[in-house]
Amino acid sequence: MMRVIATSLLVVLTLSYPAAVYFGLQYFDIKYLAALLIGLAVIRHFSSRSSVTSQKWLLPLILIIAAWSWVDNSPTGLQLYPVLINLSLLLVFYFSLSQPQTIIEKFARLQEPDLPPEAVVYTRKVTKVWCLFFLLNGSVALATVIIGDQQLWALYNGLISYILMGTLMAVEYLIRLQVQRRIERD
Repeated sequence: MMRVIATSLLVVLTLSYPAAVYFGLQYFDIKYLAALLIGLAVIRHFSSRSSVTSQKWLLPLILIIAAWSWVDNSPTGLQLYPVLINLSLLLVFYFSLSQPQTIIEKFARLQEPDLPPEAVVYTRKVTKVWCLFFLLNGSVALATVIIGDQQLWALYNGLISYILMGTLMAVEYLIRLQVQRRIERD
């Protein structure tokens, strides 16, 4: 039950993180926001179920960027969090390509344990698409940090990136339906 609560809290905090940082910078000291990031990192670390998604390197790296913001009194470290999350997801998806089952195939097998070979090939392609997405999304997130416009950073990382991710999920779902129909016909 605690894991479910922690995971739910993690999702809410992660989704609201850009808005919390943007508005928080207007009303609170950066040290409070750095503490929020540290709390988020600790929850993420301890709510992770497997070694693949836990990525033991991520907690120390997030603690470093939070400390950077704390010591430097700068939002830059705080704004790097979405970049690290994209990097983390890119690595999980990329390294799953070297495994017998990609992460997308593992997700697919939760619904359909006996995937046909054509579906396995499709899941590998989808994993590559998500790798490209996380690479591009993380690069744009980093560019918004470098540019230094806090409104642009909040807009991209708190809205546009979620719209892009949702669009990719929707398009992939529609393509998957077509692939499933084609596999069933053959």
